Amino acid sequence: MPAARGIVYKRRTMAFAPRSRPVTTLLVLLVAFGPASTDLYLPALPSIARAFGVGSGQAQLTLSVFLLGFAVAMLAHGPLSDRFGRRPVLFGALLVYLAATLACALAPTMDALIAARFLQALGACAGAVIGRAIVRDVYQPQEAARMLSFLAMAMAVAPTLGPILGGWIAAHFGWQATFLALLVFGGTAFAGVVLVLPETNREPDPSALRPLRLLSNYRSLLADARFRGYVLVVAGSYGGLFAYISGSSFALIDGLGLAPDLYGYCFSAAVLGYMAGSFGGGRVTTRLGIDRTIALGNTFQLAAGLAGLGLALAGVFSVASVVAPAALFFFGSGFALPNATAGAINPFPRMAGAASALMGFLQMAGAALLGALVGHLQRADSIAMMAAIAGGGLVATLAHRLIVRRLA
Repeated sequence: MPAARGIVYKRRTMAFAPRSRPVTTLLVLLVAFGPASTDLYLPALPSIARAFGVGSGQAQLTLSVFLLGFAVAMLAHGPLSDRFGRRPVLFGALLVYLAATLACALAPTMDALIAARFLQALGACAGAVIGRAIVRDVYQPQEAARMLSFLAMAMAVAPTLGPILGGWIAAHFGWQATFLALLVFGGTAFAGVVLVLPETNREPDPSALRPLRLLSNYRSLLADARFRGYVLVVAGSYGGLFAYISGSSFALIDGLGLAPDLYGYCFSAAVLGYMAGSFGGGRVTTRLGIDRTIALGNTFQLAAGLAGLGLALAGVFSVASVVAPAALFFFGSGFALPNATAGAINPFPRMAGAASALMGFLQMAGAALLGALVGHLQRADSIAMMAAIAGGGLVATLAHRLIVRRLA
């Protein structure tokens, strides 16, 4: 009987290989936790502000605080998964996510909603950190960059359909229902981790959680100039994306008077640019290499940001003047972000979780500060948002040209 049970167990654990389609589908869900948790409720932000009687800046804090929690938890989830494995850390983090998402839906005050969003982020960030680490566990460097590009394209379904679905839900059932939809999303991912995901960290690091080891790992990562350069590319690209994420609902709904469901379609139009860029980046990375693909993406990002800012400063404020530059920026990000992510993580196989965590912390912390700044400065136009988008493109371009390319 013990032998028979052992055979059954072996068959069950081998049913889904790390490169199998069910595991790849689950990875899409995991890395989509961040976009899904922000983009689904974006159309409801103005409604949330009105429901609690607060201004747009305080409503946008639910986004910035989410990113702050995301950033802080990344520093923990990466080392935890290096020490104990990917599966158990995901299991616990998703339980936190489910509880916090329910608290968001039931929040009686804006302060309670902001606190619940912070807790929600603590669970959600495990999907992004550990999903990337799993890719590093399973794939070789060039394959990893290609896989991250296609994951980025597939996960873009969340920000493409999320605002459309969220706008429809908010318009018909209220803002609380958007968090109930996220509860269903989180439950599906939780079931996938339990039933589908194999353990990919075959060599857990017993010393990964020692404070001195953590500090040593982060210090050695920050001492690597190429790592710093790639992280700045990621931070600039994502900062530009988040400026649009945090500011577009107020610019288009409050500034231009769009209905929430129509806003969802406008937001999704920009995200389609990211899908196209991720698909194109995944196709050309193997021919051009990581750095040339990043340079191509940065060209699109910088051009889009400067064009959008120029239109805003000239007083041109319309759906087209907001969405078209954003879509081009998103297109360039589809080239730059996955490849810069792979470039930052690939040289550190023994610290894949720590490298992913530190990169994510710097990326999210910067975006949180930028989002709060956009919320504070934003008026009934798109100038502050477009200035932040242009700034993100400039940071990514300069970091790659002045740091990464000089060390190549």
